[in-house]
Amino acid sequence: MTEKRRLISRNDAKTPLFVGVDLGGTNIKVGVVDDLGRALSWVSVSTEVEKGPDHSTQRMGDAVATAIAEAGLKPADIARVGLGSPGPMDIQQGILLKPVNLKNEGQNGWKGFPIRDKLAEICGMPVAFNNDANAAAYGEYWVGSGREYDSMVLFTLGTGIGCGIIVDDKLIAGAHSHGAECGHIILDHGDDARMCGCGKTGHLEAYASATAVIRYTQQLLDAGRETSLSKRIADGAELTPKLVAEEAENGDPLSLEIVMETAKYMGVGIVTVMHTIDPECVMLGGAMTFGGAGSDLGRRFLDRIKEEVAARAFPALAEKTIIDFATLGADAGFIGAAGIARLEHSAR
Repeated sequence: MTEKRRLISRNDAKTPLFVGVDLGGTNIKVGVVDDLGRALSWVSVSTEVEKGPDHSTQRMGDAVATAIAEAGLKPADIARVGLGSPGPMDIQQGILLKPVNLKNEGQNGWKGFPIRDKLAEICGMPVAFNNDANAAAYGEYWVGSGREYDSMVLFTLGTGIGCGIIVDDKLIAGAHSHGAECGHIILDHGDDARMCGCGKTGHLEAYASATAVIRYTQQLLDAGRETSLSKRIADGAELTPKLVAEEAENGDPLSLEIVMETAKYMGVGIVTVMHTIDPECVMLGGAMTFGGAGSDLGRRFLDRIKEEVAARAFPALAEKTIIDFATLGADAGFIGAAGIARLEHSAR
């Protein structure tokens, strides 16, 4: 149920203390976090989303209790809980609208579920609620890759593309809780534009997410393009961005072409955000960074993005905007959710 993390002790923690909850379609990550953004405990449990929102919310509540106990604390020691959830949502009302990454069918559907208040009822304490990408962005801004900047954008690359924007310590949530949905920037308005997971066409997510990489690669395979991927798949390997990355690192030209094509589309999307927000930095996180800063392929992926930005952005923006990989990894979500709880607690 637990994994090793670099944790601080209860005696070293600076109060007040918060609990951050990162709700995902597969797993729920929960941790107790102090006033300086340091974790005292960390817990992960399966979401079991197919059993419905009440069941999964109870699992969240149980994980919160476990995280508090593992930190050597009692619920009374916690000032507030923060919850980051997949959208879309109504943040003010604390409800999920129709989350793409959570099942919505039948009596177990998540559509319209009052998740904030349900979790607050189970935990017996107030819950701050926000989009999971916003939470991850705030985590990076608070204690991660964006901590030196006053404004930042975080793109999370995975099954879809999440995004969070922070300016002067304020999350851009928007008037209708749909702010910073930059994975749905329009890249192609043509009739043959690719289909996004949200059901619309031409969005960045349809060109640069893990889902997009798999679909595009399959199209190239179906078209008969020569690639070492064909043998790997014939031998039983599953077609994933990780497989594409492995073959690109092994020198397969088509795999490298796919990675660089993905970087080009990300660069186009990033320029659009730069021209809109003019942030100090743009960070890339999530599971699909092709190895990130720790691999040659990840660094080439980032360099290709920067090349596209340099070719398309206003010169001052291309020169001055920092573009790099995020640093908190999978911890960004629960740390950021705790940070958002901290913001609400401070504003009360």
